[in-house]
Amino acid sequence: MIDLTIQLTDEGKECLYQQIYEHIRDEIRTGKLLAGEKLPSTRSLAEYLQVARSTVDFAYGQLVAEGYVQARPCRGYFVCHVEELLNLSVTPDKEVGGNKQETVCKEDHSTGKQAPLQEIVYDFSPHAVSLKNFPFATWKKITKNILVDANSEMFALGDAQGDDRLRETIARYLHSSRGVNCRPDQIVIGAGTDYLFMLLEKILGRHVPIAMEEPTYKRAYKIFQSFAYEIEAVPVDRNGMDVKKLKQTKARVAYVMPSHQFPTGVVMPIGRRMELLRWAAEEEDRYLIEDDYDSEFRYRGKPIPSLQASDRMGRVIYMGTFSKSIAPAIRVGYMVLPEKLLPRFRENCGCYASTVSRIDQQILNEFIRDGYFERYLNKMRKIYRERHDFLLGLLEPFERKFTITGENAGLHLLLTSKKGIGEEELLAAARKEKIRLYGISDACMEGRSIQEMPYQNTILLGYGAMEKQELENGIYALKKAWSNYL
Repeated sequence: MIDLTIQLTDEGKECLYQQIYEHIRDEIRTGKLLAGEKLPSTRSLAEYLQVARSTVDFAYGQLVAEGYVQARPCRGYFVCHVEELLNLSVTPDKEVGGNKQETVCKEDHSTGKQAPLQEIVYDFSPHAVSLKNFPFATWKKITKNILVDANSEMFALGDAQGDDRLRETIARYLHSSRGVNCRPDQIVIGAGTDYLFMLLEKILGRHVPIAMEEPTYKRAYKIFQSFAYEIEAVPVDRNGMDVKKLKQTKARVAYVMPSHQFPTGVVMPIGRRMELLRWAAEEEDRYLIEDDYDSEFRYRGKPIPSLQASDRMGRVIYMGTFSKSIAPAIRVGYMVLPEKLLPRFRENCGCYASTVSRIDQQILNEFIRDGYFERYLNKMRKIYRERHDFLLGLLEPFERKFTITGENAGLHLLLTSKKGIGEEELLAAARKEKIRLYGISDACMEGRSIQEMPYQNTILLGYGAMEKQELENGIYALKKAWSNYL
């Protein structure tokens, strides 16, 4: 439980409970009180402030009503998950009638732009996942058992590549689910793909010419930029990266998402995969980076095997993460290196310690090994499939004027205007109805005009974090927003 230092004053017109309420609200908004922190009890805070307990009750009641604080029976009051609220400084032109108006914004992690949070009711983020069904009790039980049985070895530094048992478990899981062929020694575990990309830069070297699909995963693009890589944009067609255009570049490495390309949703067929592998085999030091970020979520047919499963020359660097399949906060990613790159890894990256704690690694190991992960995945596939099918049904009235693509896999769909209505116009119309959508241009590389970008006039519509009722209400509002285009 945290302590609160509140200065009450008799000056002004604000009553005491209002001062208590505003102080706690502002502490939460500015991030000084974090999600999950327990507030003092009403009795103890009333005694500390020398006010009636009912005064504190009123203040806490208002905070609960507005969603800043959650009351848990027999446990007390806890700060809710609203850390992403930003209390921005107020400029003079935002004053009305002598009173300053406060602007609260939410950051778009894909573009860095900010949109007023209080104006957004429906957020169709393609990056969001559902956490409502996460097996918290199971995770807590595993954590408790591990800590009860923990010994001094558990708190030692551990292997830089990750614990042996977790790497062995991941190797078995990847082989059974994705057809990946590897030994545990080829796996490197890290805190997210950002760290693994950093290791790759040490393995492959700086100033490497790299080809990326256009459009692409923008975060990877910005990370590769920071490595001073020479980035070549290769357009995506209906089969994935255009290998003919790839051959026209001087790229030595190609970054691809063959199982479910982001953001287009293209699934690369076996013929195109073979073309890529042949390209990589043409020269000695060519490699393919396969980012298999959400291959678990496929709703029609059998799962598509990984590109690495077809690699016989040791040219595919396979990367994956548990952020989508389990939860974003897990922050555990993995990389499977070809045999010939292992000596480079040990020589250039041997000085780096593992960025994932051994306790977290053991929790994840038991979660996968004992079957909890598979059961959770099956449950989430069913939930996401139901939302996917439900959303497709809601979008039927849009089909006359929009092309719908990217279905049957992943956590988002794409809507492309048949009449060539611009992306910005579509986004602006949605914002007027308090709907937040995402344009595909946000996934295109910098320095190119909109006319050069593939998949023009396209909107990404995510559904991972939205319940059916919210989807229905959101699409109803979108119909209203786009009534002139339907």
